[in-house]
Order: sequence, then C-alpha cells, then structure tokens
Amino acid sequence: MTDDIRLPDPIAAAAALPRGCAVILRHRDPAARSVLAQRLRMITRIRDIMLLISEDANLAQSAGADGLHLPERHAARAAHWKALRPDWFVTTAAHSAASVAVAARARSDAVLLAPVFQTLSHPERAPLGVLRARNIARESPVPVYALGGVNQRTAMRLAGSSVAGIAAIDSLSCGHSR
Repeated sequence: MTDDIRLPDPIAAAAALPRGCAVILRHRDPAARSVLAQRLRMITRIRDIMLLISEDANLAQSAGADGLHLPERHAARAAHWKALRPDWFVTTAAHSAASVAVAARARSDAVLLAPVFQTLSHPERAPLGVLRARNIARESPVPVYALGGVNQRTAMRLAGSSVAGIAAIDSLSCGHSR
C-alpha cells in the first residue's frame, strides 16, 4: 500500500516487487494521486503486478487500474462495483471477523485484515494477534491478507496458516526478502 508519509517513493517500491503482487494506491494528496496512478500503472503493467486504487473508482477507470480497494465502512459497495465492473479485482479492508463476513457477502475478491500486529499507522488500535487472524482467515470464504505491523519477523508467525498473503506499507515494499 502506498502512503504519503511512510512510503516516499512508491515508484521504486513497485519496481522492486515480484510478479504476482499488487500495489494499492492509497496516497491522500489529490494533486499527486492522478499522476502517481499513471506512473504506477506503467510500472505495474511491465512487472505484471496488479494496481488497485483506494476509494476512487473514477481514478481506477481513468488509470486503467485492475481494480478498487474499499475501506471497511464501504465494504457493502463491493457488490455494486463487482456488478458494474466484473473484470475488476475488488478488495476491502476489515478489522474483525464480522467485517470479513460483510466483505464476503458483498462479493469482495479479497480482504485486507488489519491490524494483525502492532502498527505505526494506528498505534491506538489493539492488534488482532496471530491466533485471531489465523482463525478469521480459516473461516473466511474469501482470501484474507494480513496487514498491520507486518515485517520479515512477524510474517513468519503467519506461516502455515490460512492467511492468503501479507500486505505492508514500508516494511516489505523495497525489495527486502519476503
């Protein structure tokens, strides 16, 4: 996931990711978002990486993105976007098992479950923890990706679980071992 503050160069980060990954454009600065979306799209096409745009279907459309990422509060809208754009990959943020269930009913293709570990992004939010994240992923009808405090060390704690993968902002974004 891109971030205005914690990931100053999302282009370099995207260029370092292996094939099969995805980049979620979450930058908030409206002036930079459109330009960044176009630049990321060039990189992601070359690298065979998906590009999802957070909360902005118009930008996703104009950038030729592969889909959309919705915040938890808009999870129910996934069904709308899947009906309108069946070719899009639509992900949803979730912070609980109940939120994952809402996203699944709304036909989200995947869920980013957060925070699994203590995170710099939301230090006030208690982490779900490994056991709860594993249980939620095991019960989920859609793939669950762990987000929040994920780094090389914490990611290893999810090995062997039903978690489909990991997501990060700065810890894994610049070509470090995954």
